[in-house]
Amino acid sequence: MVSALTVIYCKYRSRQVFIAIQKVEKELDQYDVKWGQLQLEQTTLAEHNRVERLARKQMSMMMPEREKIIFIKP
Repeated sequence: MVSALTVIYCKYRSRQVFIAIQKVEKELDQYDVKWGQLQLEQTTLAEHNRVERLARKQMSMMMPEREKIIFIKP
């Protein structure tokens, strides 16, 4: 009798653990999707032409004249 109850309890616990694992795997998948979205957003926000456009518009910055650019060699 005790053996049968132990088997039932073990089966119950294994199902609980399996359900918990599935829940965590689902959360992991959601985090992977979110991570991909954030990487895409970062790429979009860091595009050179976007940064240059915002610098001109919001900060009134402009590219210096060619003669005023100094190149420094390493």
